[in-house]
Amino acid sequence: MVEHTGETKNERLTRNVSELLQELRVAQAGVQILFGFLLTVVFTDEFHEASGFEKSVHLTAVLLTVCSTVLLTAPAAWHRLLFRTGNRERILTVGNRSVLIGLGCLAAAITTTVSLIAKVVFGPIAMTVLGVVSAVLFVVMWFIVPKMIDRNSD
Repeated sequence: MVEHTGETKNERLTRNVSELLQELRVAQAGVQILFGFLLTVVFTDEFHEASGFEKSVHLTAVLLTVCSTVLLTAPAAWHRLLFRTGNRERILTVGNRSVLIGLGCLAAAITTTVSLIAKVVFGPIAMTVLGVVSAVLFVVMWFIVPKMIDRNSD
């Protein structure tokens, strides 16, 4: 279905860029909270007594969060650097890809963090179960449901 909004191409691009940047503000809040939590954990006594495996899982979560931060903030930086160059359409195209990959990294970072917490609190079985449940929730809600909504809009 083609949407007719009565906008010019430039007005539509401006609106789309604004919508993208607003969506990024929402996602970025979650990344910041997760990143702050992950950074503070290393300064606790309990962390120093963690196993090498647990420290590796933690570092994986930190690196996934860094990747998510970079990918989710990049479109805002690109917009700021390129907004007067007439590249809005390209910023939107590449920015959309960056955001989708960044959201994937965020989902992986949260899943990894939940898995680590489950491992420390309840052991390896809980780590596996809660990790799988978290990952499935992200995949279903962020990727499958939107496809179902799109399919049903015809």
